[in-house]
Amino acid sequence: MEVIDGPRVEYRDSRSTLGIRRRTPFRGMLAERDRLLESLVDWMRDNGVEPDGPFFLRLHTVDMAGDMDIEVGVFATGTGDGMVTEGVVSAGSYVVLRYINHSMRAHRLLFGWADEQQIDFDVSETDAGAAWAGRLEIYITDPRTEPRKTRWETELAFLTRGQAQEIH
Repeated sequence: MEVIDGPRVEYRDSRSTLGIRRRTPFRGMLAERDRLLESLVDWMRDNGVEPDGPFFLRLHTVDMAGDMDIEVGVFATGTGDGMVTEGVVSAGSYVVLRYINHSMRAHRLLFGWADEQQIDFDVSETDAGAAWAGRLEIYITDPRTEPRKTRWETELAFLTRGQAQEIH
């Protein structure tokens, strides 16, 4: 894993999104992400939508032993339909880490650093799993131009609980 930036805490404004949301088992989640990303790119092309920012994977609910509630989206404004819905990524303080390759290692690094800093994430336990107010993998590298995922620059951005101070 190559760390590009972070981990650190930064405040972010809310942003409009368009996305496709599904429930999928943890095993196979990334293959489902890839299918949804392809569908979203096709939909954007067919509807003349240009992104205002990068594509992302948002984890709404995490249950590694059951189903994950995921959304593949893009920062963009527009009107959805039955497949693509409009949404918002909330404003707030986010723990941020940019990296290339080895997603699991990056997640462990981010969680370990946040624990050392005594930062709490905006997450609550539900019957469906851990419900996150903001847990995103943002694809800084445009997947439309770089098909090799091992070369993608990715940014983890996890919303904190409350107003955390910026920590570098």
